[in-house]
Amino acid sequence: MTTNVPLHEMHENNHLELFSLIWLDVNVDAQKNKDTETKLRLIINHIKKFDNADECKIYIEQIAKDDLLVVLVSGQLGRQIVPSIHQHRQVLGIYINSEDNDSDKQWAYEFPKLKWCVDDELDELISQINEDHISRKKMEKLLWINVFTTTTDAGKSTTGVNGQFLFSQLVINCLLRLKPNEMDKNELISCFEKEYRGNQLELDHLRKFQKNYSPDKVLWWYTRESFFYRTLNASLYKQNIHMMFLYRSFINDIYHQLQHYQSKFPVRVYRYQLMSIDELSSLQKSIGQFVSVNSFLSTSTQRQITYIYLNDSNQKINLEPVFFEIDADPKVAKERPFADITQWNQFPLESKVIFMPGSIFRLHSIDRDDRHIWIVKMSLCGDGEHSLKHVLGDIKKQIGIEESNLCTLGKMLWKIGKLDLAKMYYNRCLSELSDNDPLFLTAYEDLADITSQLHDYDEFVYWRQKLLNFKDRISSNDTHKKGEIIRSLYHSNAKRIPVSIRMATFLY
Repeated sequence: MTTNVPLHEMHENNHLELFSLIWLDVNVDAQKNKDTETKLRLIINHIKKFDNADECKIYIEQIAKDDLLVVLVSGQLGRQIVPSIHQHRQVLGIYINSEDNDSDKQWAYEFPKLKWCVDDELDELISQINEDHISRKKMEKLLWINVFTTTTDAGKSTTGVNGQFLFSQLVINCLLRLKPNEMDKNELISCFEKEYRGNQLELDHLRKFQKNYSPDKVLWWYTRESFFYRTLNASLYKQNIHMMFLYRSFINDIYHQLQHYQSKFPVRVYRYQLMSIDELSSLQKSIGQFVSVNSFLSTSTQRQITYIYLNDSNQKINLEPVFFEIDADPKVAKERPFADITQWNQFPLESKVIFMPGSIFRLHSIDRDDRHIWIVKMSLCGDGEHSLKHVLGDIKKQIGIEESNLCTLGKMLWKIGKLDLAKMYYNRCLSELSDNDPLFLTAYEDLADITSQLHDYDEFVYWRQKLLNFKDRISSNDTHKKGEIIRSLYHSNAKRIPVSIRMATFLY
């Protein structure tokens, strides 16, 4: 009845980084492409290969929606697939690798994301992909913003706008209170080993990480261009709960380092990035409301350096340049600290201030300046603001967020409707408990309720019987207590399950 399969293995596309390279070629697995693949993985680790244009198109449109994609296509398939994928937001660049330098390129001129090279210039193409990717990473530092609106009753729904806001808040709160253990750290390392198998550069980084990491070095590792930064932010951006769970000790280390180096005085910081029209429109509708970010928010105190990024990219197709201006006062940063981490930055000439995931801001205004750049002004606030304090406090009270165990995480996921995910962590909790731990009572009872909600009544009976057996064991077979337990189980679920199942439960 247990399901301890890590979530990152439950979906083929759930790799650990944000960027993917899609490679479409009828001979993609040919021996001559093996060396090319090795070189490409040093730029973008995750490569998804196709020899069929229709399958590749479906993958891009339906599966890879949360990824940032660079596409490499052979010349003969380029004309077939480029028109149908070029407009997608997640497709950042398309590279055509043609065997014929004199082939008809006229059709390609209407697709500005597309670049072309011939087969004997493959090394030149790889260099171009690398150069573009360095620039692209600066521009595509994704910022997933959740909105909490106080003007509607959207907060009543955990699947609506406010629900996403509250969910991200509760997940971080819960993870920061969960104690780490070596088993989970080892599972995380195993995930990295699987992800980077064949990528010697990142495997070398991983070995150094295992050998040299300590909590006081977490900001140094976070500011390096390596797997640690890329996979941590990707898990937060994608809200990959299991990877966030495995990463929690390192998130906690960053939290404590930011607390230790918390800025002492109010600061104004800046951030530049590209956003789609839809993303910008969503923000414009939220002026005066609260917004939060899922991942660590990197900013700079140097306005001019941030503006340099404007001239650093030619990837502005269907995207709008957005400049964030953020005022932050440490007096309101009680639960979500921020700090200047320039001393650890890989590029120390550029100041860097980062905010914790879940940091809450009030969105003041969005205006366009004379350079046609959107200026977004926000200020940091705490969840002590009246309208937020009531909602967050009420939900924390319901799920007992102050407690720090896997049942807490499971209950939080259950309360927000993620039942299968909740089951996984309750089962994980059971596998880690010692005999007669009172948490068995909570886990068995909650699992029974969850499986009842999932209409899996066989499993409901299974967990109720486990609960009954456990109570029998700790009550030394007291028959009177046993009768009370059976009657309690019967009455507490009388309205929830069919008569036949109720009778079966009573007869156990």
